[in-house]
Amino acid sequence: MVLASMSGPRVELARAKVNLALHVTGRRPDGYHLIDSLVAFPQIGDRVALEPAPGLDVKLEGPFARDLAGPTDDNLVLKALRRFCEKAGIALPDVQLTLTKRLPVASGIGGGSSDAATTLRLMEDFTGIYLPEDDMHALALSLGADVPVCLFPEPQRMCGIGDELSTAPALPACGIVLVNPKVGVSTPEVFAALDKRDNAALPLLPERFETLAQLAAYLEGCRNDLQAPAAGLCPQIGSVLTALEADGRIELARMSGSGATCFGLCERSNAMDIERSLRADHPDWWIASGPLT
Repeated sequence: MVLASMSGPRVELARAKVNLALHVTGRRPDGYHLIDSLVAFPQIGDRVALEPAPGLDVKLEGPFARDLAGPTDDNLVLKALRRFCEKAGIALPDVQLTLTKRLPVASGIGGGSSDAATTLRLMEDFTGIYLPEDDMHALALSLGADVPVCLFPEPQRMCGIGDELSTAPALPACGIVLVNPKVGVSTPEVFAALDKRDNAALPLLPERFETLAQLAAYLEGCRNDLQAPAAGLCPQIGSVLTALEADGRIELARMSGSGATCFGLCERSNAMDIERSLRADHPDWWIASGPLT
């Protein structure tokens, strides 16, 4: 087999996955929760690079690399590479996979899932082997419930356990500020603390969101059903939301996923200034900003 040519490293931004709304709509007999969620992928994320090397190697770097627990062989990007090769029926390639971890680990914004999905896309480009869509979806799902949605980092609606995906309305050109208090939250504990698991699905989605005001108005009628239980377990989430809501330039603030990262939506021109203000007041928090799409 001849691999696709590659003169230098292939590099992709593994974008954060932000749940703009997340409704818990039920629970399966096997314990998995059912959700209905509107997901966006801002221009904020980790960096994944793939380049030829004398042998297979994974390099972890960046401010949050030290938080990736366990040996390198257990890292999700390496699992994604190995399973792609198994599915494609090829030998492991001689490459160096470099993950620059810029997103906090286990923070409700799908960093690990996005890293894995990005690795799968890079492997397709590197090998020239493009798996059928259903096969790639199944491969991604085998790595985690959030990996399939990260294969196509564009606005999507997630249902089921996260495996039922559909294209979401186009989002307006606006900005987003992500804030994490650098405090861990246990996803199983958050789900266990839920009072109600059979909530209503998302309201009817429009064909597109023309403006930030229209998007914020729609989201006001939605929720993150995990926000209250997560804030009960981690009071710092409430502090982050209070800080975001105190800035009049932010149209809507909410927690993403199971926490503890929260987001604020704003005009794109205000995002960097809001980030700077928050950094000045809260130097111990992780804060990032960028375009929503």
